[in-house]
Amino acid sequence: MAGVEQQSSLPQAEAAISLDALRRFDAAFRTGAGIFSIVAVLVAWEIFARSGKVTAFMLPPFSVVLERIYTDAVVGDLWRNLGLTVYRAMAGFVIAAVGGIALGALMSRSRIVRWFFDPLISVGFPMPKIAFLPIIILWFGLYDFSKISIVVFDAIFPVVTATLAGIASVEKELIWSARNMGAGEREMMWQIVLPAALPQILTGLQVALPIALIVAIVAEMQMGGYGLGGAMMTASRFANSAGVFAGIVEIAIVGYGLIKAMAVMRRRLLVWHQETSERS
Repeated sequence: MAGVEQQSSLPQAEAAISLDALRRFDAAFRTGAGIFSIVAVLVAWEIFARSGKVTAFMLPPFSVVLERIYTDAVVGDLWRNLGLTVYRAMAGFVIAAVGGIALGALMSRSRIVRWFFDPLISVGFPMPKIAFLPIIILWFGLYDFSKISIVVFDAIFPVVTATLAGIASVEKELIWSARNMGAGEREMMWQIVLPAALPQILTGLQVALPIALIVAIVAEMQMGGYGLGGAMMTASRFANSAGVFAGIVEIAIVGYGLIKAMAVMRRRLLVWHQETSERS
């Protein structure tokens, strides 16, 4: 009997190994395809820029742009501008995340709060909030506080709506079970409702993060000063196309890094969730 059981377990083990190998191959293929597409675009950029069909002012070669990035890094301008942009974007994002989750949770628990804020959220969400930047400048001046304020104002809307949707989708059975076990309102919110709504809340944060970076850069372009956006506008005023394209590449790298970091944080926070087990 032991021999029969051992023989029957062998096909299951082989199937598990083949499935794991297939998943690894699929992940490696997707990573390789992503890298290939980026490299292909950069090579095409370099070839087209050196073909003579466009001037170096219109489209500098990618190698020239890399040289400009390297020069800025050696001088120190890159790290100063990069640090300021990331600081403004992340400061606004964190404030919007905390405030948006708190407001969304409060709206889900209080009819009066929801009655007051729901029309404002509904009207304000589709609006281009960057249009309020001149008002922010008039009120607060050309300071970091103004740039962070417009980031918060723009990034908080998806967090609030995602929190509301996540809390509304929590299974009623969980809430009933917790109440039957004597859980209070605070325990219900922190131990049942928010953990159950966490996947959708994180989705809202993943939407708000690139918005925060975009708005921070646009604010720097409009308000001037240091930062990646301000450096691009300075290069544009002096007709330095290599500096402008260098800013585009730097922003793309920063945005990619922030989105990947957010995806890693999501997987770690949702290690218990079904979506994580399906990917593993």
